[in-house]
Amino acid sequence: MEIMDEYREWEESLATVALPTWDELPKFDLYMDQVVAFVNSTLGKLEFEPITSSMINNYVKHKVVVAPVKKKYQSMQVADILIISLLKSTYSLETIRSGIDQVTKRNYPKQGYDRFVSMLVASLKGEQLPDDDGTNQLNNKLMEVATESVITSLRARMLLKLMEKEKN
Repeated sequence: MEIMDEYREWEESLATVALPTWDELPKFDLYMDQVVAFVNSTLGKLEFEPITSSMINNYVKHKVVVAPVKKKYQSMQVADILIISLLKSTYSLETIRSGIDQVTKRNYPKQGYDRFVSMLVASLKGEQLPDDDGTNQLNNKLMEVATESVITSLRARMLLKLMEKEKN
């Protein structure tokens, strides 16, 4: 198979990626090892660097993620960790936390998270982004730029991987 055919096939595989909406996140609190397993299985098809418990502890230590209650993580924390995992290769943790805070200042965390996921999934499928609700154009633009950065990062990593493969 030619390298460009392999790239096109990979791009087509992105259309099959599904990310959980807020209501599809676990309904019960999770321990650290469960969070790690959930996030890594959710993002595995995108070939992101696997998350570790040390990384999550670092996010909590630096107040990027709210500390767990009795060592258990709730939906909001899991959603934050998913978003951080998607964006950390492009943005600093401080920038990601600031973006999450800005979006959730005007929308509930569920609405902001679901909007981001729907925009990212549409981009992965090569579809037009879903219409915004018109409530805040800056929030929507911020999420649009963030989703574009995830897609661009994925593409760049795959192209580099294929170019290295072609050299050998």
